[in-house]
This record gives sequence, C-alpha cells and structure tokens, in this order.
Amino acid sequence: MTSNLPKTPRDAFPSLSDEETARYGRHLTLPEIGLDGQLKLKRAAVLLVGAGGLGSPAALYLCAAGIGRLGIVDDDAVDVTNLQRQVLFGTPDVGRSKLDAAAERLARLNPNVAVVPHTVRLTRENALGLFAEYDVVVDGSDNFATRYLVNDACVSLGKPDVYGSVLRFGGQASVFGFEDGPCYRCLYPDPPPPASVPSCAEAGVLGVVPGIVGAIQAAETIKIVIGRGDVLSGRLLLFDALKMKFREIGISRDPACPACAPGRRGTALTGYEDPCGGAATSAASTPEISPRDLKACLDAGGGTLLIDVREPHEALICRLESALIPLAELPLRLDEIDRARDVVVYCRTGIRSAAAVAFLRSAGFERVWNLRGGIRAWAEEVDPGMPKY
Repeated sequence: MTSNLPKTPRDAFPSLSDEETARYGRHLTLPEIGLDGQLKLKRAAVLLVGAGGLGSPAALYLCAAGIGRLGIVDDDAVDVTNLQRQVLFGTPDVGRSKLDAAAERLARLNPNVAVVPHTVRLTRENALGLFAEYDVVVDGSDNFATRYLVNDACVSLGKPDVYGSVLRFGGQASVFGFEDGPCYRCLYPDPPPPASVPSCAEAGVLGVVPGIVGAIQAAETIKIVIGRGDVLSGRLLLFDALKMKFREIGISRDPACPACAPGRRGTALTGYEDPCGGAATSAASTPEISPRDLKACLDAGGGTLLIDVREPHEALICRLESALIPLAELPLRLDEIDRARDVVVYCRTGIRSAAAVAFLRSAGFERVWNLRGGIRAWAEEVDPGMPKY
C-alpha cells in the first residue's frame, strides 16, 4: 500500500547534520526544545570561567547538549588532588594543562562543539575583551576575587552570569544580571573580611557537591539559550547534601548596588583581591618561616614550639610533633602557649595558620611565625614520604 503522507526530504533539518539529528534526538522530541531550541544551542557561544569542580560537570553537559562554541578560561595544571571532584580529568592527565586535557575529553564527547581554550588567568585587563565574544558566562571560579570580577564584567556588558559555589557539603546557584534581575553585588555588596571564609582546599568539599551544582549551572545556561523555563534570576538556590535538601532565598535588585545601580553600570573594573588568601596572608603582613628553615631550627634544638591549628581528623592524616589547638579553640587556650618560646604555627597550606599568627600577635605574642605553605609544603620540601592531602 502506498502512503499518501508527504515524504520527509533529507534537508528537513537544514542546520543539523544527520549525525547531529540522531545525537540530539532526545532533545528534539521535547516540545520545549525541539529543532528550534537545538539550533539555538548550536548557534550559542558560552564562556566557562574555570575548569575545576564546577566547571568540569558544566563543561561536560554543555558540550553534550550541543553548545556551538564553548570557551574555557583556566591557566592551571591538573593535580592529583583535583581528581576527587574534577571529572573532566583522569589519572593520566596529572601534570598536564587543564585546557589541553579538557579539549581532548570534550572533543571525544562531542566533536560538533568548538572548544576554545583561553589559557590565561582572568584579570580586570582581559575580562571585558573575553566576555564580549560570548552570549552567557558561567562562573565556575573558586575565589571571591574572580566572582566579583565576573559579576562586574557581566554587568558592564549586559551578559548573564550563571553563578555557583560550593563548600564542604553545601552549594549555591543563581543567575545574576539576567534581563532586569539582580547581580551578585546586590546579594553580597563587598567581599568578606580577609581570612574569614575558608577555601575548599582548607575546609574540604564532598566531591559530588560541585557535580550537582555544576549540572544546575549547565541547566540554567541551556534554559537561557533556548528561552524556556523559569531562570534562577532573583533567586538563590541553596543545597545541603548531608540533609539532601534544597531551599530558596529571594533576591531583589539593590537600588544602591555598587555594580548595577543606575549610573554605575559600565564603570571601570578595579580592586579584586582574594580575601581567602594572597594579599591577605602575604609575607609582608604575616611573619613566616620556610619549611627548610624550620627544619634547621628543629635540628638545632632551639626549643621551638609547634602549634597545629587544623582539626583533629586532619591531624590523623599527617602531623609534626606539635600541640594540636584547632583555630576555633585558639582564643580559649592561650594559657597553653609559652610566651617565652619561639612559636611556629601550621595548618594544611598556611592560610588558617596565618590567621592564627595574626590573632596571637594581637594578643601580645611577639615570637610567633607562620609555616609558609603549611604541612603540605613541609611534605614537598622536607619530608617527601609524608602523606599529602
């Protein structure tokens, strides 16, 4: 029997190849996406800031979804400590450029996507030029300086900022600067005080948490591109993996916002120091001692007192012969520290111990130093057999 239905010509999907039509078939059957939405994804250009814990799942899902041009900004190399959560990479990639490894992985996932590596550190000098080439910016950064820079550059250019952050067992996600919605500074006008918020390196993060938040960022990006669904603009989504709960906080435009208030949009990008490290804990502001110099002092038997300000569960991994006084307990245990002795304070990487040194100095301890780079630097420079985490 001959069908009277019209035959479908081979060019029915003029902008999708046969392979793409098959690849994106599950999208094409969704009425909210369909051919029109898939073509929007193919024509879209998305910039991902950071190829780390958040950037890895976001990159994988955006590439799989068929984003036409996916730019990635990162100047780091793959470290073995990344592998617990940065699923773009595998053990053979350790030591390689993250962008080289990411480009290969994404090309295997979807060769139809043009992956554009930007092997640079995002700065106020290059942010506007980079962002101008893309439709949406996905913030996968892990420090406050970059988050504020991403926000301000997006506000200046009128680009959506798809935000995510993680710490320990929790995460946050939102979309800033979308249409007339609030920006990041409407929620957090200024960075927190120096050393008041630990980094993921210091506080830790459950590996699957950035996977969940990064996937949410990818989902929001897709919705923005295809113009469907309720975008997370004006809402901060909070996720707690331990309780397995999501909750929402409403965010409103701040009429006095330092970034997006009338008359402030497009102002110069200035002042992006990271309060979780860098300038806040530099040698200029914190007396320090190197691991090798500390080893020489200990070998000479000068009676130096070591204080470990990490948590007890960290001390079980590795430690020096020292007094264990977690940073939060330090103000209550000052009487345990001999003011007549030289004191060296250490933590994992030197950030918490720098805060401890600053506190001890303010409490009148004059002979106190920070172990530069923490016990991790000690393992690298003095005792290679010590476990590193």
